[in-house]
Amino acid sequence: MTLIYFILLLSIIVIIHEFGHLLAAKAFNVYCQEFSVGMGPEIYRHKGKETDFVLRLLPLGGFVAMAGDNDNALETDVDETDIPFERTLKGISPIKRIIVMLAGVFNNFLLGLLIISMILLANGSYQKAPEPRIASIAIDSPAEIAGFKENDLITKVAYKGTDIKPKDFSEMSLFIASYDGDGELVFTVERDGSVIDLTVKPQYKQEENRYLIGVTAVDGETIKINFFNSFYYGFLYCISLLKSIFISLIQLLHGIGLDNLSGPVGIYQATGEAASYGLISYLVMMAVISLNIGLMNLLPLPILDGGRVLLTLIEMIIGHPLDKKFEEALMTASLILMLFLFIFTTYRDILRIF
Repeated sequence: MTLIYFILLLSIIVIIHEFGHLLAAKAFNVYCQEFSVGMGPEIYRHKGKETDFVLRLLPLGGFVAMAGDNDNALETDVDETDIPFERTLKGISPIKRIIVMLAGVFNNFLLGLLIISMILLANGSYQKAPEPRIASIAIDSPAEIAGFKENDLITKVAYKGTDIKPKDFSEMSLFIASYDGDGELVFTVERDGSVIDLTVKPQYKQEENRYLIGVTAVDGETIKINFFNSFYYGFLYCISLLKSIFISLIQLLHGIGLDNLSGPVGIYQATGEAASYGLISYLVMMAVISLNIGLMNLLPLPILDGGRVLLTLIEMIIGHPLDKKFEEALMTASLILMLFLFIFTTYRDILRIF
């Protein structure tokens, strides 16, 4: 059942993402030869009027094969012999091209928003994340040793060259969760009108499998949810999730949290665990993964949507297309980087299993 849940989760997210590209391309009359869900060997093909719909063996991605977009070695090349240039991706204006490239990301964000909003509506209430203020401190905890006091307002947390100014307690908790056991965290707190710095070395809690400093948050405000405000608070929740994901990405660039990085194997395990708690938990997992994939696709790697947008913007600035060999070299390099990341995360996931 975990395998079924995993395939269903990834397939829905991929279909939604690629369908965004397809709709935008069709809106600008770009010829689309194939809409493919999955990667690798083909297991089913339905021939449409102009676009074939294909199901492939590995549910780890997908693509829309568009005329004028044959630079990705993982995608089917389009025969452009009888295709007018104005019906190719490179034959439309750069602005339209960027819209096509970002349509998949938009759909990922939209899917996350719809799921979270409907869950909030079903729950009937939403508890806003509390401000980063200390409600209580555990006895003999790292926080007590460091000198924290009740009602301290945390305005900044720094670790290994990165820092955040948390808007709420959850942002602070996520930043602490990236601690890898090396060094100390520096907290800037406001107390009775003065600002002080406190240095803390978090303590690893085996039963919770994470580092903690031993503080609790004040209560967050509870909001009654109806149909009219569900999308607003769903949007706020999604923004909070995206900020957390972005903070994690920044930390990864500084070498923080590499041990917590997961790939398909880790997502597979997390999907099974989420499904075991029920439909709501599974849907939240789907929303979080969809938001993750949307944000990851904005990274400036040529193989991803964000990289393609960046190359298009460069073309707009210099006034002519980039050298084809140079563009292919960038595509190959980013593909190798992505494959290395896939291997690394899979290796880490397998280590965690054993």
